Amino acid sequence: MASVERSEEQKKKVVVIGGGVGGSFLAYNIQHCADVVLIDQKEYFEVPWANLRSMVDPSFAARSVINHIDYLTKVKVIVSSAVNITENEVLTADGQTFAYDYLVVATGHEESVPKTRTERLSWYQAEFEKISSANSVLIVGGGPTGVELASEIAYDFPNKKVKLVHRGPRLLEYISTRASEKALEWLTSKKVEVILDQSINLKSMQDGAIQTSAGVTIHADCHFICTGKPMGSSWLRSTVLKDRMDICGRLMVDENLRVRGFKKVFAIGDITDINELKVGYLVQKHAIMTAKNLKMLMMGRNESKMATYKPGFPFAVVSLGRKEALAHLPLFTLIGCIPGMIKSRDLFVGKTRKQLGLKPNLA
Repeated sequence: MASVERSEEQKKKVVVIGGGVGGSFLAYNIQHCADVVLIDQKEYFEVPWANLRSMVDPSFAARSVINHIDYLTKVKVIVSSAVNITENEVLTADGQTFAYDYLVVATGHEESVPKTRTERLSWYQAEFEKISSANSVLIVGGGPTGVELASEIAYDFPNKKVKLVHRGPRLLEYISTRASEKALEWLTSKKVEVILDQSINLKSMQDGAIQTSAGVTIHADCHFICTGKPMGSSWLRSTVLKDRMDICGRLMVDENLRVRGFKKVFAIGDITDINELKVGYLVQKHAIMTAKNLKMLMMGRNESKMATYKPGFPFAVVSLGRKEALAHLPLFTLIGCIPGMIKSRDLFVGKTRKQLGLKPNLA
């Protein structure tokens, strides 16, 4: 018994800030070999590639919104926000202080979400009711979120008038022109009205009517903002990491995903300055590699043996309703009933649950 207690005492303290894809997967993978604290503003992990489907099918959220304690059985979960970092401690908004031997920052983008799983599921139910009771829906933003949400609504509610307004000259500007054209063709075929090169000031909306920057009047019973979110890093400007942020608010990391100049501080996910698409499967790669490096360091091995990260292969998938998807690679674009993508959201959710040691399905 004494030897067991000593082994527990010898475990390194690892603090992980952020409970999204990066922080959750990392904490899960090191929970049995370290004394891990996860600091997250909410008590659950949410599979990000399921949230748009959950808005039109709230039952889908039951599988994709998972309490941290259900898979992090050896981790101390702190439902709060980190407000300061020193050379060896993290301070939270509720006044707690946690010492660390290693720190991982994985705060991604800022997003205001409910604190509890129950509240999050209720939010999805409310969004579904808002959509189902509306005759017309306005979506602002033509990136992947806007395109996928328009697709989900058009597929599940084919009789609704859906309009998508995007300030850019084409949809999905982060990938090829051909992929953008394919997405536009699909949305148009589902009677979604796409308005490009125009912006909207939602503060000027009155009685469901609003004008675009080109003077076009749009009537909508409900609307959704699908534009970019700010980095979840503003709080870092008063911490020991304040000089390691670029002009976009991202943390500058080396090839081992350590914050530059800090041997024991890592950053993973969207908050890093790595030049690659900010997508979930690449964040998982960050987490898995960092977990391996942490295990190696905690075993006392030479840091020169640490794995190095290479920017991910630029592969992107945009779901179009429940049966089709748009897949973009550097050399080609596919659209339609692509093998393995017909039920892409369902498959990804099941795979994610399995990766976290949970049953793929709740049944």
